[in-house]
Amino acid sequence: MEFDAIARSLAEAGRFLASQGWAPATSGNYSARLSDGAIAITVSGRDKGQLTPDDIMTVDLQGQPLSPGKRSSAETLLHTSLYQTYPEVGAVLHTHSINCVSLSRWLLGRGHDSLVLTNYELLKALPSITTHEVEVAVPIVANSQDMVTLSEEVLARLKAVTAPVGYIIAGHGLYSWGATVPQARMATEALEVLVSCALQDLLLSQKLG
Repeated sequence: MEFDAIARSLAEAGRFLASQGWAPATSGNYSARLSDGAIAITVSGRDKGQLTPDDIMTVDLQGQPLSPGKRSSAETLLHTSLYQTYPEVGAVLHTHSINCVSLSRWLLGRGHDSLVLTNYELLKALPSITTHEVEVAVPIVANSQDMVTLSEEVLARLKAVTAPVGYIIAGHGLYSWGATVPQARMATEALEVLVSCALQDLLLSQKLG
């Protein structure tokens, strides 16, 4: 029963994120922790705008499949490493928005290894933040097809951040999370909008400055 409810919640979250243009084609992957220690996660290659509970499978904390005949994303380790490191993380959502992909490439290419968000009211949608007068650093890491190396780099960067809320793989997309799927969905929506605001601020400063 728990898996069925989580699978429905992940499918609904995926359809919402796809409807916003944040998961084009088959991009993105979504997961949630189950009470028995397994991880529910999207099956590889599925259209996120058409997700159903049948598109959700289970893996163990090392990313090994527990659902016969189904294969999860090559990026499964990026999910399971978060669950192993942060007990409070209950769901992880990964998006591929145009603005996030573009801005992260631009920033990393100019030596910026984080996106710093401050003075946005929407920051208060993120866990434990109660004022816009705060700086939230979202690490940006270079993309890699070596998931072991990439996950190690991500964890090293996150450990240097107080109360991390997400990270961006340059040219790839955003990873964000929450204690539950609805909380992860809220954080993801907030961060995607904040990334878009940061990009618009940059474009306006270059155009009008």
